Amino acid sequence: MNKSILSLLAVVLTLFSCSVSQNTVAQKSIDLDNEAIQKSMIKALEWQEAHPIFAIHPTDWTAGAYYTGVARAHKTTKNMMYMAALKNQAVSNNWETYIRLHHADDVAISYSYLYVARNEKRRNFADLEPTKKFLDTHLFEDNNWKSGKDKSKEAKTILWWWCDALFMAPPVVNLYAKHTKQPKYLEAMHKYYMEAYNRLYDKEENLFARDMRFVWQGKDSDRKEPNGKKVFWSRGNGWVLGGLALLLDDMPKDYEHRGFYVNLYKEMAAKILKIQPEDGLWRTSLLSPESYNHGEVSGSGFYTFALAWGINNGLLDKKHTPAVKKAWKGLAACQHEDGRVGWVQNIGAFPEPASADSWQNFGTGAYLLAGSEVLKLK
Repeated sequence: MNKSILSLLAVVLTLFSCSVSQNTVAQKSIDLDNEAIQKSMIKALEWQEAHPIFAIHPTDWTAGAYYTGVARAHKTTKNMMYMAALKNQAVSNNWETYIRLHHADDVAISYSYLYVARNEKRRNFADLEPTKKFLDTHLFEDNNWKSGKDKSKEAKTILWWWCDALFMAPPVVNLYAKHTKQPKYLEAMHKYYMEAYNRLYDKEENLFARDMRFVWQGKDSDRKEPNGKKVFWSRGNGWVLGGLALLLDDMPKDYEHRGFYVNLYKEMAAKILKIQPEDGLWRTSLLSPESYNHGEVSGSGFYTFALAWGINNGLLDKKHTPAVKKAWKGLAACQHEDGRVGWVQNIGAFPEPASADSWQNFGTGAYLLAGSEVLKLK
């Protein structure tokens, strides 16, 4: 038997195993009362804190996404276990960002620092100087991406050239502008957000391409799914929609460009609701769900958070509440008895399969984000 047949057989067996395993998990009885949701969230926190993981460094984007979820969980529940985790990691990190000042990923951790600073009564407990240094350099100084000199296939010729960046940096910039009462940061954020929007947003599908490799150019070489449709990555669009909910939550109601973000949120939310699978969880490939026909937790978690937030804040009709609760049930069914959140696609940039045993801290962050808003649903 040649290698290509063996490889194909391995993929088929993996997908079959994933499907059977998730169908079994989905049969678990999931309680939707607030006490059960809060217990599930605390179990997720405790397991993740006991099993630290990161891609590059404890201050990288994976931790940033995770601790954003922890912050929002505290905002809703006021449970001090979340605040203790936030303070412990901030002090351990010496309130530092990661080192690549041109890279949006490396300031995501500052959302948690800002949250602590805004909720800590002790003066000078939080040190936001590293965050200020990062943002001032990132937004207001030149770099190779801004200059347009990069020649890679991803076309790294704007600051936020990949859609994930719209979760990593804009909510931090927005919250920093609010905290410091300096609108120049918000204006810079809008400038770079619009660059990414104009390049990556597909107005026919109301979804974001992950980067320029996935934007159709009318060429035979355009990337397509096996069913011939465009490639739209679930977690990538989850980053954007979840980021929009975070942005709008802290953005001034009278900000002149707020309407743009509200309209974008509504367009994307309508699309995500329209393509929600019957079991409640979105597949890693949004327009080719059959490619990896099992739910995935990180993208689905961000969607659940953003959709519940929209209902709770009057941007979405309450008629969508059953869809969001169905999504939460699907997410909760992916949690192991010990608290670990499975079915998280590993670090990547396009649709790939997950499994019951695949986990990442950003998946836990998405889970906590989702729970933080589902708790508020009536």
